[in-house]
Amino acid sequence: MARTSVRITPLLALSLGAALLPAATGCGADSDTSASSASSASSSGAGGGAAGGDSPVVVATTSWEGAFARAAGAEEVTVVVPESVQHAPDYDPKPSDLAAVADADFVLYAPFEPYAEKFKEAVGGDAELVEVGLDNDADKVKAEVTRLGAMFGTEPAAAEWITSFDAEYGRLRKDLESAWPNGEAPTAVAQVFAAWSAKLAGARVVGTYGPEAVTAEQLSDLSRKKPQLVLDNVHMTTGTVLPDSGARQVGIVNYPDKGLDLLTVYRNAATTLEKAMNAS
Repeated sequence: MARTSVRITPLLALSLGAALLPAATGCGADSDTSASSASSASSSGAGGGAAGGDSPVVVATTSWEGAFARAAGAEEVTVVVPESVQHAPDYDPKPSDLAAVADADFVLYAPFEPYAEKFKEAVGGDAELVEVGLDNDADKVKAEVTRLGAMFGTEPAAAEWITSFDAEYGRLRKDLESAWPNGEAPTAVAQVFAAWSAKLAGARVVGTYGPEAVTAEQLSDLSRKKPQLVLDNVHMTTGTVLPDSGARQVGIVNYPDKGLDLLTVYRNAATTLEKAMNAS
């Protein structure tokens, strides 16, 4: 079923500009290569395994789905969308990408990706198409990793990852609470797909915006709430959300980097949030 190495394409570096999707989220980063020229890297894995004791072969449309698969215990993960694509939903899958899909045990995608239909058509043999709920809310992440682990037959690896996630998330949450200005939870306005970072920081959310364009009326209403922080989704940003309000805008990244380590998303967000809260 699976091979012993991990094939990972250089990953997605999404940078959504002002274009807005009905249900898009975040981004990650790396090279200019598609699934047809995936490079190999060793991986220790985390036990578990699918039928026959092997980890399944997984193809993921982006690094975000790929990181969920890795957290769930998959050792061999191929990511399709390359770094050079600035807006992932704009990517046009190549025949080589579709060929990689046909060789997979599982193909992971998100419903907001318009090329999902092409992958559905390409799935053949025993490959199973799996829709992934992309959300970095801690509870939702653990539920999704558990679900994928059950599909892959890698439940022990998924459970082990969740244990490490709980420990790291708790540490980051504690560190951020110690950085609260004047010892009080900050108030925040959050883009809907960056709201998970407010939960990580223990911030009190007084309003949300997006994913559609923010109206003048909404901006006025959010400004009146006088938030200390604006948690912006860097992949769907339209610039400064509350200019002249005194609120400090923080860019939140949803996609992991080329290591497909979902925990790096939380560590990076925590570092960014702590700097913002400590800034004078």
